[in-house]
Amino acid sequence: RFSRRTFLRAVSGTAAGLSFGSHHWLGSLSFAQTAGRPKRPAVVRAAFIYPPTASLRKVGYYSWPGSTFDAEGRQRQYTLRLKAIERKLGMQILIEPQALDESESVTRFINQIKANPPDGLFLVPFKKGHFPHVTRIIEETGIPTVVLATLGVLLVGHVREIHRKPGVYMINSLDNLDAVEQGMSMIRAASLMKQSCILNIARAAGADRVVPHLGTKVRTVANTGFIEKFQQTMATAEVKKLAAAYRDNATRVIQPGEEDILDAARACIALRRVVEAEKADAVMMDCLPGLKHPHQHVPPCMGFMSLRDAGIPAGCESDLDATLTMMLYQYLFDRPGFQHNPTVETEKNHYFCAHCTSASRMDGPDSKPEPYVLMNHAEAGWGCVPRVLFTPGRQVTIAKYLSSRSGSETPQMLVYSGELVGCPAIPPTGGCRTNAETTINELDDVADLKGHHLVMAYGEHAKSLRRFCRLFGIEAIV
Repeated sequence: RFSRRTFLRAVSGTAAGLSFGSHHWLGSLSFAQTAGRPKRPAVVRAAFIYPPTASLRKVGYYSWPGSTFDAEGRQRQYTLRLKAIERKLGMQILIEPQALDESESVTRFINQIKANPPDGLFLVPFKKGHFPHVTRIIEETGIPTVVLATLGVLLVGHVREIHRKPGVYMINSLDNLDAVEQGMSMIRAASLMKQSCILNIARAAGADRVVPHLGTKVRTVANTGFIEKFQQTMATAEVKKLAAAYRDNATRVIQPGEEDILDAARACIALRRVVEAEKADAVMMDCLPGLKHPHQHVPPCMGFMSLRDAGIPAGCESDLDATLTMMLYQYLFDRPGFQHNPTVETEKNHYFCAHCTSASRMDGPDSKPEPYVLMNHAEAGWGCVPRVLFTPGRQVTIAKYLSSRSGSETPQMLVYSGELVGCPAIPPTGGCRTNAETTINELDDVADLKGHHLVMAYGEHAKSLRRFCRLFGIEAIV
């Protein structure tokens, strides 16, 4: 069992070399290693489906994939790669030692799955005539299933039968174990979401609840705890070091004074301690009320930048769906998200989005940070927040999970993609301090874009998000 953060670092193969840089806010690895509750590895049951080659020789007719196809050898080849994927992703892929052939073996496999359901299935048919075994397992178990058929095994009708079927990720591609790894990472991400806890810092405490469909726990505490922590956090050496890092690593400081930067560091340390005490995997905060008169705390925006840089999702304004989206980005792609308010540039047909905080390490915790400027909070007019300057030309994904409030409706996910054009200067541009102007690939008129508080991430992840949605019964929309 691992903590969430240690688990993520271990599965990416860098557990022994954790490094956030001497300027990083954590100072040590203790928080990154202990945040969140221990997680069990995701479990996938895998089976190859084909008759022994010796039995085909006796019949004298092989059908697809043909007489030169070495099914047993291909199974050994795939098994080696699956073991590598298992180690890389920190999950368990339990492979049936014998291929499923006759209906009796398929029945035994199905009964085992029903008796002890795994997080997902992985099925590999090596004979066209055995494809009904695949569809039977999918139908009778109801478990999210990744299917890999190498080229020359199935006809297009077989592929079409399950290609867009909810609960299935169908791969019909030549020995494409890279796509299989993507499917395994989706199953792992869904398992982690079920085991994770979001800390909601709200105006009043509330009962714990579980997000329908995803299974993520939400724990709501009163903001008085954070306010007390902030008030108790003095200008210690730790706080001063963090404030100096904020200031020294900024390309420019515009409005904030030294006291503002120091207070931002105090808020960050207080936020870190609250998250650590609750052993949360992510945090969201109803942050705006405390910024109004009388000021109860400074803007937590620098702390949110630091949390996201460390791989801990942090959602503004207690927006649950935005926070869940950032968690999915983190678990699927090891990328932070930029939660934002959306609008459009009508004359260029561009998307424009802005908020007063963002991760600076947009390519992940170990990446080089983007430059940032220190400004005051745009709408409150005081404090210290980052203006992160994103890199023009980067491909971006813009999405938001839309949870089913009752649990009875199908949840949805808005999924868009585009290219980052730039970060319009402030002034003359209004809005929040960190902003981005992008194209949108899916819309002829960007004004048709839906949703609020969408989340932008670096990279071309739209196709993967849509596949994740199909695999786990989420409707992907634009």
